[in-house]
Amino acid sequence: MARPVVGIIGNQHLVNDQYPTHAGGTMNSQAVSEVAGCLPLVIPSDPSIVSVEELLEACDGFLLTGGRPNVHPEEYGEAETEKHGAFDRARDAIALPLVRACVARGQPFLGVCRGFQEVNVAMGGALHPEIRELPGRMNHRMPPDGTLEEKFALRHKVSFTDGGVFHRLMGAREVMTNTLHGQGVKRPGQRFVVDGWAEDGTPEAAYVAGAPGFTLAVQWHPEYDAANDPVSRPLFEAFGDAVRAFAAARGAAPVAARA
Repeated sequence: MARPVVGIIGNQHLVNDQYPTHAGGTMNSQAVSEVAGCLPLVIPSDPSIVSVEELLEACDGFLLTGGRPNVHPEEYGEAETEKHGAFDRARDAIALPLVRACVARGQPFLGVCRGFQEVNVAMGGALHPEIRELPGRMNHRMPPDGTLEEKFALRHKVSFTDGGVFHRLMGAREVMTNTLHGQGVKRPGQRFVVDGWAEDGTPEAAYVAGAPGFTLAVQWHPEYDAANDPVSRPLFEAFGDAVRAFAAARGAAPVAARA
């Protein structure tokens, strides 16, 4: 039986600082395939190439990946500054309306790092450009040196709402995660429910209230060592279950009902 398709939001990348590509991290595809049990498909996130409507029909669920470019502050009504870093307006133009469409349709998505921030902005929220500069906040950025294992090492605790969505999923009120981000939630969007926080109060886990489908998003990177990490594995397994359920329901529905 064919596996359901998970569209992996790609990032613009220059190979050898010259050749433009749409790239997706290998660990994202591995997590989708090996843990979620779905077929990974990297999406060229550019509205001149694909449309949201086409993606909704071609894919059963979506992984909103991390990426070095940030959501442009114009998307949440603020002016661009040097602190906001690099941008990918083409990805903004695909990912943000895609999130809103998935929420409305009940189509599953999992947001990771930038993807977590995209869900917040798509729901009307705003972001801090540099959370390490806020009083009492720690540096959540990726360590500049070291091996990949050292950069993705577990670095801080995340505490979940007692009895909340993530507490029930993880079977624990507190977990350890990696951290590789500079921006963070400044103002939660409408229905964007923060369900987990780092030790310094930074929002780390959330979902969209009242959505008919899977809308979980995390600020850390669960795709790293997803098959073995006790926090990552249940997250991707639950995502895969939701994608399979959506694909099965869509496949069973009459064509007229899906139009």
